[in-house]
Amino acid sequence: MPSVLVVEDDQFVRSALIRHLTEASHTVRSVGTALEALREVAHFRFDLVILDLGLPDLDGSEALKMLRGITDVPVIIATARDDESEIVRLLNDGADDYLTKPFSVEHLSARMAAVLRRARSAGGEAPPPRVIRVGGLAIDPLRRQAELDGTALDLTRREFDLLTFLAGRPGVVVPRKELLAEVWQQSYGDDQTIDVHLSWLRRKLGETAARPRYLHTLRGVGVKLQPPAPERPA
Repeated sequence: MPSVLVVEDDQFVRSALIRHLTEASHTVRSVGTALEALREVAHFRFDLVILDLGLPDLDGSEALKMLRGITDVPVIIATARDDESEIVRLLNDGADDYLTKPFSVEHLSARMAAVLRRARSAGGEAPPPRVIRVGGLAIDPLRRQAELDGTALDLTRREFDLLTFLAGRPGVVVPRKELLAEVWQQSYGDDQTIDVHLSWLRRKLGETAARPRYLHTLRGVGVKLQPPAPERPA
């Protein structure tokens, strides 16, 4: 049963979408602002996001870029705008499909089915990954679970992806450009995005940039994850 987030500020359109998706056996959550959408994807797992562009707090195109900074969930843009150059720009910015209002529920269902098929196909190309262990860290990419010294870590999707990518290369300094390409699926971006996620991840690992245990930043070079050095006897 696919889980869908509807981001739409028009209450009439929002209610119609919720009703249609619920009748089609989807699990639905809905919000009316970009900031609410960002909070939702940071705390819940979705199979698909339907994103309106005319949001009251932030233009949907900017919301799309921010969503792409924290999740790779498929996004269908739903809006009254029909400018071709804007459509191309949004697809290049990470949208998976685009629907111009008004549209029929049958059209929406067909587009959703196509996007979900592509997402499942892409996700099925790799074999089931093994559990990755680095020091006291145990990361299960298949179940998307991580533990530190036997205690489960409560990670957002992007934090988990970042930790898993670095843990798969223990002791290797990974350039920021590579992190953007592999974890965020972006060829370029703001280094601050990486810094913020590293800061959140360090906090959950019980360390700081000044006193690192697992995550080490080499200024101007990149980031590496390695097991903590054994404590010297007193």
